[in-house]
Amino acid sequence: MTRESADAPPPYFNISPDAALADLAPAVGTGTLAEIAAACARGRADLASRGLGEEGRKSLRLFSAWEITRYLIPVAPGHFRRVLKQNPDLPQGRAETEAGARWFTFDEVLRLRAHFAAEGSARKEYLPYRPAGLPAKIVAVANFKGGVGKTSTCAHLAMSAALDGYRVLVIDLDSQGSMTSIFGGRVADEWQTVFPLIAGHYARHLQVENRARVGRGEAPVALDATLSEALKIAPDSLVQKTHWPNIDLIGSQLNLYWAEFQIPVWRMQARGWKLWDALAEALAEGGLLDRYDLIFLDTPPALGYLTINGLAAADILLVPLGASFLEFDSTGRFFDMLHSTFSSIEEGENTAARALGRPELAFEWDAVRCLVTRYDGSQQAELSGLMQAYLGRSLTPQRQDFTALIGQAGEQVNGIYEADYRDFNRDTYIRGRETFDVTWAAFKRLLYGIWRRDELEAEAA
Repeated sequence: MTRESADAPPPYFNISPDAALADLAPAVGTGTLAEIAAACARGRADLASRGLGEEGRKSLRLFSAWEITRYLIPVAPGHFRRVLKQNPDLPQGRAETEAGARWFTFDEVLRLRAHFAAEGSARKEYLPYRPAGLPAKIVAVANFKGGVGKTSTCAHLAMSAALDGYRVLVIDLDSQGSMTSIFGGRVADEWQTVFPLIAGHYARHLQVENRARVGRGEAPVALDATLSEALKIAPDSLVQKTHWPNIDLIGSQLNLYWAEFQIPVWRMQARGWKLWDALAEALAEGGLLDRYDLIFLDTPPALGYLTINGLAAADILLVPLGASFLEFDSTGRFFDMLHSTFSSIEEGENTAARALGRPELAFEWDAVRCLVTRYDGSQQAELSGLMQAYLGRSLTPQRQDFTALIGQAGEQVNGIYEADYRDFNRDTYIRGRETFDVTWAAFKRLLYGIWRRDELEAEAA
């Protein structure tokens, strides 16, 4: 800093009202809001197009033999090459030069992994642990504070699971649609989101109620066009393929926010409707819990009706937060609201259940974990340590660092695992993905423990 700048007054002194007026644009009306929205839409389309292929859709990059043997299939590089040479029917990859590295599509990686699982050493984990006969685990990533890395964490866990070989469904419950953009989804309106699942659940409740009304000699409640249309839509018709061969998507867009206004209207019309069961029951009845291994829910940054649906459906709740006082404080209030919301539902339902001699409602999750994201160890170690002391096992000891690779990948609307390491220094790439590898390892250990517990309980039953 020069002596002149040190002696200069702060920039907020000596501002001329007349000069400020000269810089001021005319007052803003609703038409200007539309212009700003259109400009953002054009910019969003431009940014999203950077990750799109020739056909206007996102495509997944190729994976090198180095990546495959280091990160995906636990075999030595030399043995990997020998297996390919001995089995010409296996994918052989492609090389830019005769002696260059060989590159494979992820579909080919999955085929190679299946081969090693069938023919390789029984001591190595070529395929991830997955108990037979158990439904998919539903994982909700939630926090009502924005900017905590919720969508990024959810997306990278989904990609990590896919890289491990799991069949993954991602459901975007946030009307901002960021997760949908990450996976290249195209959603025209609310009828291609979870909205018809919730509307259909309510419509089926009304049908049951109407049969009871008729039995009592009362007039039934007519189903309007929205509810009648929702009954025609099957859950699997909402699922779209992504550029990952083993990740599917139920996307979102702005019109989904309408559900936050419509759901309470339906609830007022039918107090007996268990709105919190809508998503879980729709996924189960539609067969999606049997089709996938893991279902990830990206929830809105608010504790609204869509978030309540997602949390009620979830087996595992993950809550990302930064290592700052405000985020720690906000997360505590989030849990306080969760307790108030779900305990009040339990209390209301169980008052009637006890009177009628029915089983009582009790919400339960396999696990609830907080995760520190965007971590800077040089500045946040002390505060994260205090948070760990207060939260104990509820806060995972792993910290998800923020690295240059995260920022650069985000500029291309890609996840870390979608970034080509040739665009970076290899050591930078290794360090950059390591923080997400550690996050996945911690989650995978949690998942294995839950699945093993379920497996033993099923055997005992």
